[in-house]
Amino acid sequence: MGKVMLVLASLIGLCCFTINTYAFSPSGWTNAHATFYGGRGACGYGNLYSTGYGTRTAALSTALFNDGASCGQCYKIICDYKTDPRWCIKGRSVTITATNFCPPNFALPNNNGGWCNPPLMHFDMAQPAWEKIGIYRGGIVPVLFQRVPCKKHGGVRFTVNGRDYFELVLISNVAGAGSIQSVSIKGSKTDWMAMSRNWGANWQSNAYLNGQSLSFRVTTSDGETRVFQNIVPANWAFGQTFSSPVQF
Repeated sequence: MGKVMLVLASLIGLCCFTINTYAFSPSGWTNAHATFYGGRGACGYGNLYSTGYGTRTAALSTALFNDGASCGQCYKIICDYKTDPRWCIKGRSVTITATNFCPPNFALPNNNGGWCNPPLMHFDMAQPAWEKIGIYRGGIVPVLFQRVPCKKHGGVRFTVNGRDYFELVLISNVAGAGSIQSVSIKGSKTDWMAMSRNWGANWQSNAYLNGQSLSFRVTTSDGETRVFQNIVPANWAFGQTFSSPVQF
């Protein structure tokens, strides 16, 4: 009987682990368009190679960017071959991370150059990612996309910038939902304090925390919360990045 209970407990534990690995569920498919650009872009992530995002990235149009709240979200994109068999690669998909904003160009019409104008849903993708699904000469292709869980190597990273009474913390390499809803910070001598989004994936605090170890409480856009206890040691300096073993 004891062996049976042990096996059942192991199976229940495995089941729960599997369910919680990627709690964020994919959305349905939505129509959009996609172009490509040659630059690396950013939501404040800086060098996309050193921060782990590589070339599978995209800038989002206003309708998708949500004033930076969508930074870090992941999307699976396929070229709509039925609509455009000439420039789409049939049966291919690519998953990208939102790392930049594609600004509107109101001097051009929505169907001729103003691809990122509201209310259009548009992805201006890094060229290597775009060429996974489209033929270079096409320039712009119709796509279908769905938001999917992000899968990242390693844990969440925290880069502390700013000066004295101003901490500007870039939070990157976030798995699961990818995008962040809220952040709190705690020094080793303070209580928890809410941070505010400064821009993109950068969150700010106006407290003097020099010489204190720092902890963060992060909630992603699907409501999942993780506490990163003392992830930043007391001898930290502005400009440093700290990696956590904790992930969503």
